[in-house]
Amino acid sequence: MKKLLIPFLVLFLLMPFGIALAQPAQKLISVVISPDHSNWEYKIKQEAKFTVQVFKSQVLLDNVTVDYELGPEAFPSVKKQNVVLKDGKTELKASLKEPGFLRCRVVAKVDGKEYEGLATVAYEAEKIRPTTPDPKDFDLFWSNSIDEARKTPLDPTMVLVPEKCTSSLNVYHVSFQNDMRGSRVYGMLSVPVKPGKYPAVLLVPGAGIRPYGGSNMGEDIISLEIGIHGIPVNLPQEVYNSLASGALRNYNGINKNDRDNHYYKRVYLGCVRAVDFIYSLPEFDGATVGVTGGSQGGALSIITAGLDSRIKFLAAFYPALSDFAGYLNNRAGGWPHYYKNAKPQPNEVETLSYFDVVNFASRVKALGWYSWGYNDVVCPPTSMHAAYNVIKAPKDLHLYLETGHWTFPEQNSARISWIRSQCKK
Repeated sequence: MKKLLIPFLVLFLLMPFGIALAQPAQKLISVVISPDHSNWEYKIKQEAKFTVQVFKSQVLLDNVTVDYELGPEAFPSVKKQNVVLKDGKTELKASLKEPGFLRCRVVAKVDGKEYEGLATVAYEAEKIRPTTPDPKDFDLFWSNSIDEARKTPLDPTMVLVPEKCTSSLNVYHVSFQNDMRGSRVYGMLSVPVKPGKYPAVLLVPGAGIRPYGGSNMGEDIISLEIGIHGIPVNLPQEVYNSLASGALRNYNGINKNDRDNHYYKRVYLGCVRAVDFIYSLPEFDGATVGVTGGSQGGALSIITAGLDSRIKFLAAFYPALSDFAGYLNNRAGGWPHYYKNAKPQPNEVETLSYFDVVNFASRVKALGWYSWGYNDVVCPPTSMHAAYNVIKAPKDLHLYLETGHWTFPEQNSARISWIRSQCKK
């Protein structure tokens, strides 16, 4: 396993393809928390030291008042308020007795406003294992579900979108049937203009309800960007806003105690049907297909590869939907944090185990490129490592340590370059 550590700050830039959040804008006040190990990694029981400083215009501030939390990720064991940094800085110390992540969170109070800083360090993260159970009939459930879905013909539609076409790519708004008649997956398909046979990349979305415009992975690559909600992806924005506040509000929790009717069942099957659709394209080379996404899309990338052996490679940013049961075992669980503030209802834990990324990760056979940071509070690193550590396929983890639920431009460029390199093989 190759692990790249890249803790450098770069300029703000919006991410293409809608799979990764933009880097947060620079703030007037910077709360800097510096671990005493440059790689942010520690051995069990080893003391970590965090130096806390607060800057304005790159000048250290004296007598700043701060609140801080220190302890295991999502379960701070020490909380202090109104601590004055008399010399402009302070040093905080803690350790962990088992594999996991130790987080230092500091809130500085300056001129009546609050500014937050985070530093999260790893304690033998390679030893973290899932807490979510692996159902004995997991493979049977999903193979039967896929077989049943494939009894429904794809019945594809393709409508050219001239305003999105380029000299090298034709772009279509497409749809195809999913797991039953009338249930459709919609997306944007980009196909090289030049006659030939080409590799393909499936782009799966992050959480939310939004339109999609398609992606350009290169003039010699087919790309299919799909939505997951069974609605066209080219509607006016107000339609998605209404659905997000109405019928699809909190969609991730719909029927989470019923494995046959949980919202994500149709979503996961739709990803497999998207691969079926790619294989139906006359321009596809018949062999080379990968999948990529971030957050919910990072989860769907792993899930698609775990369900479909036709996937040859995957690139995933900070995968969500991982190790839901973490919170039931006194450690951070993955988005959407089902049990962070609520106890499971009857049959929820059992149902959600069929939809947890950790159980798909152990079944992945595709080559994988993975990337995230330790300061992610949406998809906690504990939950992501629980999935990553059970992947047996060849894999590279690219850590950009200080990132939260966002990416640096260089990080995304590295992902795209890797995907293109796989398409050329």
